[in-house]
Amino acid sequence: MSRLFEGRTGWALLALAALVFPLFAQNNYLISVATQAFIMAIAALGLNLITGYTGQFNLAHGAFMAVGAYTVGILTVDHQVPFWIAFLLAGGVTAVLGFFVGLLSLRLKGHYFSIFTLCVSYIMFLLIEKWESLTHGPVGIMGIPSPPGLGPVQFGTPLSQYYLVLAFLVLGIWVMARIVRSLLGRSFMAVRNSDELAEALGIDLMRTKTLSFVLSVVYAGFAGALYAGQVRFLGPDLASEVVTFDLVMFVLVGGIGTLLGPLVGTLLVTYLTQSLQFLQDYRMVVFGPVLIALIIFLPDGLVGTWLKRRARRAAALAPTPAANPSAAATPAAPSKEDPSHA
Repeated sequence: MSRLFEGRTGWALLALAALVFPLFAQNNYLISVATQAFIMAIAALGLNLITGYTGQFNLAHGAFMAVGAYTVGILTVDHQVPFWIAFLLAGGVTAVLGFFVGLLSLRLKGHYFSIFTLCVSYIMFLLIEKWESLTHGPVGIMGIPSPPGLGPVQFGTPLSQYYLVLAFLVLGIWVMARIVRSLLGRSFMAVRNSDELAEALGIDLMRTKTLSFVLSVVYAGFAGALYAGQVRFLGPDLASEVVTFDLVMFVLVGGIGTLLGPLVGTLLVTYLTQSLQFLQDYRMVVFGPVLIALIIFLPDGLVGTWLKRRARRAAALAPTPAANPSAAATPAAPSKEDPSHA
């Protein structure tokens, strides 16, 4: 039974479940919640690349998502740029900004890198909140257009936006799979395991880390662009550290350093928060201990724990190599230093 959920078959079943979900959703609200969960999953995929596969704990990831969202908002509302052009520019702006931030921050290691990126996140939050002539300040940006249609396909309804975001999520997972399974992905994992070992293998540390950083924030930028088109209102809170901590939670719950983990973590946490809405302000009293228990008893996350158990089970079932009887029957050649053959 477990093999049914492995490999391409497992991914196909997940895609099928996502395709038929709107048929069982009771209202457009649930479809909108699922759409936002998919957007956050795209951003979590990017965070997993720099943190899970490269070993650099970036605490500015949510701020880069806000940069992508505000790029779309400013260009479409203030300068009447078509949405899809603004969407592409959102990825470009976050890539350029991520390149320069990466050049500065990746000279640091460990907790120093994380603290530096947290400071960068706060600076970006202040810029978005205080630069009223550009970002509209605390008032935010309203009236962002929804993604226009492509040919006969329109994206003006919650259902159509759901399938649009789902298509981008599938594309993002496919690209991420190609990255992590390539030689470049092996380089990222070598850096995660040991800087010294990676250098001994001839890997350029700074270039590899910077490339991983840029790729990860591009995911965040495109997720922010989709968020802007789906919510159609932006405020400075999108750049707060709370968004980054939510993304970290998604990755940890699902399984850091796994391809499926960010998606599973995002969907599970979103489901739990929505299920506990009836508790209102007291829902965190229940949700908090559940999250702590998951991290304590499943430190590798749900997907990571499952993969480790599967690997141990496969190792236990693997046949042990039998001794070669012909080698045992053949007498050993006499040594030149054997006194009996002197």
